[in-house]
Amino acid sequence: MKPSPCHDRVVDVMEELLKFTRLTRDCADDLVDRYSERREGAAALSQRVNLRSI
Repeated sequence: MKPSPCHDRVVDVMEELLKFTRLTRDCADDLVDRYSERREGAAALSQRVNLRSI
């Protein structure tokens, strides 16, 4: 990417994303826990996620 204001903005956003990732790395289990998935139940989730071969 050529040097430009857009390039500078992309670099800024990537730096912020890296900082956020580092800060939240230890909290990943809490951040990806969803009520709807817990409520769905293991059997229903397994049935929805598993793909049958054709």
